[in-house]
Amino acid sequence: MKIYLANPRGFCAGVDRAIEIVERAIEKHDSPIYVRHEVVHNKYVVNNLKNKGAIFVDEISEVPSGSVVIYSAHGVSQAVRKEANDISAIIYDATCPLVTKVHKEVIRRQKNNHQVILIGHAGHPEVEGTLGQSSEEDKITLVESVNDIRELNFSNERDISYTTQTTLSVDDTAEVIEALKDKYPSVQSPKKSDICYATQNRQDSVKEVIKQSEILIVIGSKNSSNSNRLKEIADNQGKPAYLIDSSSDIEDQWLNDVDSVGITAGASAPEILVQEVVSYLMSNGGQEIIEVEGAQESVNFPVPSSLKN
Repeated sequence: MKIYLANPRGFCAGVDRAIEIVERAIEKHDSPIYVRHEVVHNKYVVNNLKNKGAIFVDEISEVPSGSVVIYSAHGVSQAVRKEANDISAIIYDATCPLVTKVHKEVIRRQKNNHQVILIGHAGHPEVEGTLGQSSEEDKITLVESVNDIRELNFSNERDISYTTQTTLSVDDTAEVIEALKDKYPSVQSPKKSDICYATQNRQDSVKEVIKQSEILIVIGSKNSSNSNRLKEIADNQGKPAYLIDSSSDIEDQWLNDVDSVGITAGASAPEILVQEVVSYLMSNGGQEIIEVEGAQESVNFPVPSSLKN
């Protein structure tokens, strides 16, 4: 059995930065420190940080006054920021800079009295945070699909602009944007795509890997948006695809009569989990490991200066 490894895979710059912020905050302030929501969507990473002294909470109301609070990589609403300020928290913002870019764009557009359309998945923390940049709920509208575009009834005379969740499927989002432009020809787009470089690169690499693989294994947690999008690429091409947290989730029947397996990892999954899966496969019929070349990544997002040595 041949094992094809996608490149790039695993951690992106935003995830690296978010994890480092939590670790440095624990070193500086000692435990406990409080993180609102999972800092990144990966079970292994979250459990590791819990063991080091991080406490993950759903709401700021669960945090004692004056504590250290870290915002997750997905970003938070203006209301959450106010709530954290009101309890005199020591705040570190682990929001991915690419998500912050979207937030600033929403705020700028709304200052210019635009109707903003957000393309994204309802209930995702990043989407909740972006929707929460608006003080007027009716000035930002969430759409998830082409069907949602058909339901919009804004006047063509109104200034309309759109933005997107950073971890969407590139192909699916292109269809929604096309439908939006068909309905509102003057709609204004971001200066640069809001889908992050890492999401796009990992999707491109999967498209190459599944050309040579009979099945695809995606290492990533079930609540990871970008990991689910990687699985969907294989699903859409009729290739069996499995989203797993670790090698212990692999089922033997997946490998029956399979001569080639593709492996990738979502942007919040560490390389150690990839190597554990590779070791498992090599012990269960794997004969050759092939690294499939893809985009080179050199992006680095520094941690806040207050956390630097």
